[in-house]
Amino acid sequence: MRLSTALTYTFGVDGIAKAQEALLRTQQQIATGRRVSTPADDPVAAAQALAIDQAKGRVGQYTTNIGAAKDSLAMHESVLDQITSLLQDVRTLAVNAGNGTLANSDRAAIGTDVAGRLQQLIGLANSKDGDGSYMYGGFETAGQPFVATPTGVAYTGDQGQRVLEVAPARSLAITENGAALFQQIRNGNGSFAASAATTNTGTGVIGAGQVADPAAMTGHQYELQFSVAAGLTTYSVFDVTAGATVSAGNAYNPGTAITVAGMQTTIGGAPAAGDRFTLAPSTASSVFATLAKLVTALQTPATGGSGSARVSNDVTAALSDIDQALDHVLTVRADVGARLRELDSLATGNDDRQLRYDQTLSSLRDLDYNRALSEFAKQQLALQAAQQSFAKIAGLSLFDYLK
Repeated sequence: MRLSTALTYTFGVDGIAKAQEALLRTQQQIATGRRVSTPADDPVAAAQALAIDQAKGRVGQYTTNIGAAKDSLAMHESVLDQITSLLQDVRTLAVNAGNGTLANSDRAAIGTDVAGRLQQLIGLANSKDGDGSYMYGGFETAGQPFVATPTGVAYTGDQGQRVLEVAPARSLAITENGAALFQQIRNGNGSFAASAATTNTGTGVIGAGQVADPAAMTGHQYELQFSVAAGLTTYSVFDVTAGATVSAGNAYNPGTAITVAGMQTTIGGAPAAGDRFTLAPSTASSVFATLAKLVTALQTPATGGSGSARVSNDVTAALSDIDQALDHVLTVRADVGARLRELDSLATGNDDRQLRYDQTLSSLRDLDYNRALSEFAKQQLALQAAQQSFAKIAGLSLFDYLK
């Protein structure tokens, strides 16, 4: 093959350029610490790294969401703690108000204290989070969810509950719906509510009662109707729901358990003729209404034995409802604690995944410095050899041999 001078120069320059290009690429890898800077460096590794980067980004977003969820739930738990303390204080006040030796003025003073706690509770129900959004309004975060009206405390929020996606296919509630938290509390003992008629004239006081036989409960409302004749007190059991008398002429013994359709309660004192007591299935009630009723009961003067019995019945009913509210709040707090624990577990798992992703990305993209430095030295030598050989070939001339 005949090589022209132009072709010799072309081959020489191309060889030097390729050697310089390889040296420059290695030098760039050493400077950045990356073996794969562009997809052209290693298409397969670049594609794998892109997929891992995307997965890492998703985990990073979940980590951010977990942080936001933990902040929201921690604030929520703090408010629930204050509500728990408030209800415990109100319960203590109600127990004190049940003391039969208190004067009307003493009970009225306690009622004023409870009224203040009611306003405090409304304030807690209208708590805001760090963003200035109302915590218990559902999706309605801009408007005050609980408003005091002449007829009671009204809820203006919706039934929504805000959630955040904290893991693949796992969304976690970060707030509580105000209606569910404050207005959907079972009254009485949670199964049924025992109450005295406001028209009673005797001194009968009914207890909160308990479930004696769950299987015997019918879900009906019953009424204990008292009669007094010749000094003998008896009562009849009337099924209000069915409109039928269950039994009549039952002897009344103060403090003795009375069982009706699986529901058991006691009545103390001396009921008068025509006095009525009701056993009804528990329904959803508002904790605000419970406190408001207690305030009214304590601030209404009691005169005579029937007045004292009325206060005792009202206080007993309020205590049962407050206990249910406390149990309800504590259940919600336990659920919040479970969510916080789950978030901690998810955060730990995300940290582990991020570490594994980083290790995989490092194996795909990061540079082996020992190998790279050795390659750099070899490429330097190759470039020097290409330059020196080109210089010698370029310096050859036919006239050097014609002497």
